[in-house]
Amino acid sequence: MPVPLFDLKRQHAPLEAEFKAAFERVLHSGLYILGPDHAEFERECARFLGVKHALGISSGTDALLLALMALNIGPGDEVLVPAFTFFATAGCVSRLGATPVFVDVCPACFNLDVADAVKKTTKKTKAIIPVHLFGQAADLDGVLALAAKHKLAVIEDAAQSFGTRYSGKHAGTLGQFGAYSFFPTKNLGALGDAGLLVTNDDALAERATILRVHGMKPKYYHPFIGGNFRLDTLQAALLRVKLPHFASYTKNRQANAVWYTERLSRVPGIAVTRPQDCHMHPEHATTAPAIPAPKITLPAACPRHEHIWNQFTLRVHGPGRRDALLAHFQQRKIGAEIYYPLSLDQQECFKNQGRGGESCNRSRILAGEVLSIPIFPELTAGERAEVAQAIEDFVRQG
Repeated sequence: MPVPLFDLKRQHAPLEAEFKAAFERVLHSGLYILGPDHAEFERECARFLGVKHALGISSGTDALLLALMALNIGPGDEVLVPAFTFFATAGCVSRLGATPVFVDVCPACFNLDVADAVKKTTKKTKAIIPVHLFGQAADLDGVLALAAKHKLAVIEDAAQSFGTRYSGKHAGTLGQFGAYSFFPTKNLGALGDAGLLVTNDDALAERATILRVHGMKPKYYHPFIGGNFRLDTLQAALLRVKLPHFASYTKNRQANAVWYTERLSRVPGIAVTRPQDCHMHPEHATTAPAIPAPKITLPAACPRHEHIWNQFTLRVHGPGRRDALLAHFQQRKIGAEIYYPLSLDQQECFKNQGRGGESCNRSRILAGEVLSIPIFPELTAGERAEVAQAIEDFVRQG
């Protein structure tokens, strides 16, 4: 049975009438940029996340870029970023002439290792960007403590974690800024590029609002050099249709994660990440358990934090074994994806742009092991079972 990695048609089909109504509403309004639906979407997101200010942005990447610009990050500045994440986190730093400093990550939750960030903080460090990768929050207690000690700005990259919680609070709302992506395959996805930037700081919100429209205030007067980072009104209207369904999308993803864990953990050679393996755990273990090394390790949600499972990412151990499992899936027409095949410090464009990558060993290991499997909300029980059986067959074949 073929199983897609995503199937947006299934999610959108039940909403077709509402999408058409939203399109017609925007079409007939004639207000296609910063229109009424845009303003209402910002208010709805601010209420949902519990923040004072939410700005609709053209993409998650532009939200990160805008946050850095609002904080005056530029040449001569250093910004701490995880080495294992999507390109945009470090790319936006380099675009402004600043230096990305690559920080290793926790092999259990895949997020920034604060202990390594401490070692790489210098007098040039001006900000830190923790990424809440795959739908799970990073160690914000540690990040915020480091930031307070060294007077660093905190930009939370929550591109994959709209709705994720950290100790009861929404990821993306504890730093100076939080940046979200609504790329179509995200937990809350638009029908094109879209993003959000949030803050509780009135002055930063005002500055970001001005920079979002070319640094313009009032019209045609430019106190700053900004950019064109506006979210289209149409995308805002379509996202408003989907936002009320977000809780059900999350519930289904979480149920799929629980099912995978229960089903696959019974297979010899497959282990579940232990809570104490995570660097955030108060009793973090520095040694591996005295049991045979697993062939595959399943991800797990860290205690006290709500994981929304933007991805369900396996670690496939052993040289070449991840790629062999990917080929196994492809043979069975099962969707899977490598997020990400290189750590950021290994990317050609950063060889002379950043620093710190030489010690990011865990990030490099993860890049050779990770493989994400289907977990989208509309995944059927039969498809889920097909994926699990394929993994079990692969493990049993050796």
